[in-house]
Amino acid sequence: MSGGEVRRVAVLGAGSWGTAFAKVIADAGRDVRLWARRPEVAASINERRTNPDYAPGVELPGLLTATTDAASALAGADAVVLAVPSQTLRRNLVGWRELLPPSSTLVSLAKGVELGTLQRMSQVITEVAGVTPDRVAVVSGPNLAREIVAEEPTATVIACTDHDRAVALQHACTTGYFRSYTNTDVVGCEIGGAGKNVIALACGMAAGMGYGHNTTASLITRGLAETARLGVALGADPMTFAGLAGLGDLVATCSSPLSRNRTFGERLGRGQSLAEAEEANHGQVAEGVKSCTSICALGERHGVELPIADAVRRVCHEGLSPAEMGKELITRAPRHE
Repeated sequence: MSGGEVRRVAVLGAGSWGTAFAKVIADAGRDVRLWARRPEVAASINERRTNPDYAPGVELPGLLTATTDAASALAGADAVVLAVPSQTLRRNLVGWRELLPPSSTLVSLAKGVELGTLQRMSQVITEVAGVTPDRVAVVSGPNLAREIVAEEPTATVIACTDHDRAVALQHACTTGYFRSYTNTDVVGCEIGGAGKNVIALACGMAAGMGYGHNTTASLITRGLAETARLGVALGADPMTFAGLAGLGDLVATCSSPLSRNRTFGERLGRGQSLAEAEEANHGQVAEGVKSCTSICALGERHGVELPIADAVRRVCHEGLSPAEMGKELITRAPRHE
């Protein structure tokens, strides 16, 4: 389909971001089939035009229909959007790979690094689906789902090594409130998207301990620096981290109360345990809690120092307290910026 028009899109995953992105594509005039795991979610979308669990109070467009049948969702799709959490992508994709339409563009919305393999999401997709890297695109940027379904203006990056595919997707998801840019730096966009969740946990912890904007700004800036170091070591363009998939996504995720990672970190900063924070988060663990381990392992593999990510990892998994984390970071040996 390289360069061809995207007319029909399958979105696999009816959570907050999957629903929001499906709405964007339908508002751009494309036919969208949204796969939902739960029948009641699909029924609500089709019968009442709403997804009360993930987009309450939002009327979904008529071009968006839902199904629990993955084969039905995927039939004839020009693009397949994978909107499941990063650590479940492989398992889900194994079940879908025989149904993927030939030559369709596979689009990842997940932001993370897979535990164990240390693969980026695009690498998981190419391996499991058996496709070439130029068929895989990633979406990244300041994309808080609740603001998008409310049609508040935002921008995003669609990255694909095949520029024509990126442009075709760009046209398929550009609306009066959602502006898309293209990029060919898939590595940079993915590392920026994965790293920001971990830095947002640190910013949340700082907020939970009562610290203000200076602390948050310092963590965002130094967090961006270490994320960019890792990205460059993996072959990314350093300028990507100054853009929407780097700084843009990082600022939104670290600053907004709508960010699951930031609010999860805030609970830890107030003294809650990981289990207590998870319970308060309706049983969901923020992506950064899992991916901090794989990101730190990736940094170690490539000889890249990631002090903030490593401190977050030790808070989440080794019993370091947020207060001890803060003291460690502020008393590190002086160095050139």
